Amino acid sequence: MTTTPAARAQAMLDQFNAALARRDTQAASELFADESYWRDLVLLTWNLKTLEGRAAIRQMLDAQLDAASPVVFSLAPGETVDEADGVVSAWIDIDTKLIAGHGHIRIKDGRIWTLLTTAQELKGHEEPLNTRRPMGAEHGIQRGRKTWLERREEEAAELGRSQQPFVLVIGGGQGGIALGARLRQLGVSHIVIDRYPRPGDQWRSRYKSLCLHDPVWYDHLPYLPFPPNWPVFAPKDKIGDWLEMYTKVMEVNYWSSTNCVKARYDAARKEWEVTVERDGETLVIRPKHLVFATGMSGKANVPKIEGQDVFKGEQQHSSQHPGPDAYRGKKVVVIGANNSAHDICAALWEHGADVTMVQRSSTHIVRSDSLMDIGLGDLYSERAVANGVTTKKADLIFASLPYRIMADFQIPLYDRIRERDAEFYRKLEEAGFMLDFGDDGSGLFMKYLRRASGYYIDVGACDLVIDGSIKLQSGKDISHLTENAVVLDDGTELPADLVVYATGYGSMNGWFADLVSQEVADKVGKVWGLGSDTTKDPGPWEGEQRNMWKPTQQENMWFHGGNLHQSRHYSLYLALQLKARQEDLPVQVYGLQEVHHLR
Repeated sequence: MTTTPAARAQAMLDQFNAALARRDTQAASELFADESYWRDLVLLTWNLKTLEGRAAIRQMLDAQLDAASPVVFSLAPGETVDEADGVVSAWIDIDTKLIAGHGHIRIKDGRIWTLLTTAQELKGHEEPLNTRRPMGAEHGIQRGRKTWLERREEEAAELGRSQQPFVLVIGGGQGGIALGARLRQLGVSHIVIDRYPRPGDQWRSRYKSLCLHDPVWYDHLPYLPFPPNWPVFAPKDKIGDWLEMYTKVMEVNYWSSTNCVKARYDAARKEWEVTVERDGETLVIRPKHLVFATGMSGKANVPKIEGQDVFKGEQQHSSQHPGPDAYRGKKVVVIGANNSAHDICAALWEHGADVTMVQRSSTHIVRSDSLMDIGLGDLYSERAVANGVTTKKADLIFASLPYRIMADFQIPLYDRIRERDAEFYRKLEEAGFMLDFGDDGSGLFMKYLRRASGYYIDVGACDLVIDGSIKLQSGKDISHLTENAVVLDDGTELPADLVVYATGYGSMNGWFADLVSQEVADKVGKVWGLGSDTTKDPGPWEGEQRNMWKPTQQENMWFHGGNLHQSRHYSLYLALQLKARQEDLPVQVYGLQEVHHLR
């Protein structure tokens, strides 16, 4: 009888491998529990896909197994197999015909409960890392040799002109830069374009108090982590400088001061025709693939309010707000109560402005120190690093929890936070602030994944709301603007010299509609969200982020973005999908996402 967790895990993999080897998809699927989940990131599906239940798992294997075989699962060497609460957990390696993968398995009551499989390398097209790293200096004598700099200058002069890139990435923030670094390492011809003069200007241009609310361990970029003396919460300009340095060191082909004017897909030639303006010159670039890396959010959402045309003060969306310096002694109304609203209100108050926050709907608040300790501490912290949880391992642990059950793991954490910070929440509510913990009490991460809005990580602004330094009007909407005031729907008048609309963003496909067409944007559909049928995330259930990092209904068009963690982690899978297509590998996409919502 097998008694150790490792022996039981090995026995399960042996049965699974045997079923896969004889193409017995029914036997393979029967090794899974009644409630079971297989999350596959590119390895077998060439997609980001979660299969829920035996029937879905067997259907995928029926469609994909022949093309991927031989498929062999093994316990990852050097990793321990754990058991807790009756669940055996193990790290695994997966070998297929074309891909070398890595993943994680959980076994409960003798059957597979959760399975994560991720593509890590395309066989024959591995990244030049570690023992495969390039020599760099070429010793010996060679007539007419070109230096590294000369080769880089030649590439820069030809790319987009005499040589067309395989991939054009629109958007040069952290997402586009991280993807560019991945593409460079994989040898995928690419250009990343951005309208700002320098990499990192997307951060430098925002309001002066902006900083990362996620801790440093959560925010590393691929290949080049932040140094050990990097601050836990980096200010925006420091992040901007890091991105600029990173772009140069990682040799990303980056075109700054470049505006994308329009794009059109030529289905016959299977390539894009993209018109850009760069340094006063109009160029037409013809990449095979187009990636929109404009962030997880789309165009700024500015509500239409009666009287905006008669208001004599300033009006800004939060993305345009320059900072508080010019507003000392001024009256400012900030519409919204999420991250940007709190940051902007706090900075304005610090600089002597009279600030009122208008909260129209409830907001989830979590204190930064509680989030770091309870929410992130086991995965992204010095404590986690000391326990052997590297950033890559933390990413995979997080990815190993299927979205369908992730809330079940988050709810107890936020129950602990609610108990720990009960006095803080009591004071906020007494101040009139409308609080929530998500529709099901699952807190910040699920709100982020479902709707990417409706929360604030408190780094101090809430104390100003509690003591009245930031004035609060909650549970009210805007009726209209007069020449010098914001009028609420209950008749309250808020005198204003400046109105800031901290009202978020639309779907990413809004940019796509502007540059390509509304028709094609509707063909692709809404971007972001899980289909959880919670507030601002309508069903049906998708099981993965809509349209992100995976094939869409528009051929050769992709979306990439999210926070620094997602840009780092998912850029690998997107880059591998693009590399496979550049090398003409037999890509067979399973389960292309259907479109249920347009925006």
